[in-house]
Amino acid sequence: MSGRAAIVTVSYNSLDVLPPFLTSTADASADDVEVVVADNDSADADELRGITEAAGARFLELGENRGYGAAANSAVATLDRDVRWVLVSNPDVVLEPLALDRMIATASADTTIGAVGPRLLEPTGEVYPSARLVPSLRTGLGHAAFANVWPGNPWTKRYRQDGDHSARRDAGWLSGACVLVRRDVFDRLGGFDEGYFMYFEDVDLGWRIGKAGFRNVYDPSATAVHVGGTATKGSSERMRKAHHESAYRFLAQKYSAWWLWPLRVALKVALSVRARATHTR
Repeated sequence: MSGRAAIVTVSYNSLDVLPPFLTSTADASADDVEVVVADNDSADADELRGITEAAGARFLELGENRGYGAAANSAVATLDRDVRWVLVSNPDVVLEPLALDRMIATASADTTIGAVGPRLLEPTGEVYPSARLVPSLRTGLGHAAFANVWPGNPWTKRYRQDGDHSARRDAGWLSGACVLVRRDVFDRLGGFDEGYFMYFEDVDLGWRIGKAGFRNVYDPSATAVHVGGTATKGSSERMRKAHHESAYRFLAQKYSAWWLWPLRVALKVALSVRARATHTR
């Protein structure tokens, strides 16, 4: 393997999913890989620490809920300087054997690659569209307005890059549910933008990786299963609100010119209507 690697995950009441995730990390690489669990003030932190340390991983207790990106940044900051690759993953993911090595092989082959994302499967076996375009105002408005009432609309299809998920390709951004990032690129960009508490921190990171002249590459030779967990059940309304607030924050920052304010207003209205109407995916 080309340089040391580490795996970082963020736990929040993740007792139901952390054990299988940690088990899967042992076979994700042929080499020994450091694993860090950053905990966002879980009610079951003591149990999570025991499970983490029993698996040979390191538990980083933050003492407060800093959000996904901030917690991941805190974990990465504790890694030795010779760690060249960082896999950031949700704890409700199960990595298939050698998935990490395959992603690193892809990234190592081209120094312009800043991040690699695996094929991400739903528990049903369906491929989740984890490699997407960076949303524009046009696709953002179209996706926000029509995704739940007209699933096959052209804006959503373009944004999600629906189609063949069996070929390696470049993407605008890769799902933060499971993404390998070149450590020097991650550090150069300051990691995740901690202004995003939940959602769109991965969109923003992918966008900034691209702006810095690096590529985000989807690699289906590596596979992970997004099994889902119970930590966020019962909080769908709060999560829905956070999703749309983060979407607006990203697009408003990307298109901040004063003359674009009418489109920003239209986007805010569309996202507000969508947030009230139904849940997002």
